[in-house]
Amino acid sequence: MLRTALLVFAALLTAAGGIGLLFGYPVWMPALWGVLLLICVLFERWRYRHAQADGRGKWERTGERFVDPESGEAMEVLYDPVSGERRYVRVGDEAR
Repeated sequence: MLRTALLVFAALLTAAGGIGLLFGYPVWMPALWGVLLLICVLFERWRYRHAQADGRGKWERTGERFVDPESGEAMEVLYDPVSGERRYVRVGDEAR
């Protein structure tokens, strides 16, 4: 949701700057910031998708288990040593 909001904001900023430049107003700074924000948000998505696709991001079991208070099911904690991310899955689920 935040990514979408940033993309919309960056597109509007770029469009406003571009329209202003077309009409001769010296508003190159908003256009520049909009383009920079667009590039950064799109690069961020590509960067982390690329890291998962090349084999990094192997999930390891931590040995931690608990009962989920909402569902009442036994859960297990998985850990990705590359990113530090933790994932919670039902005990016995083979698809990680």
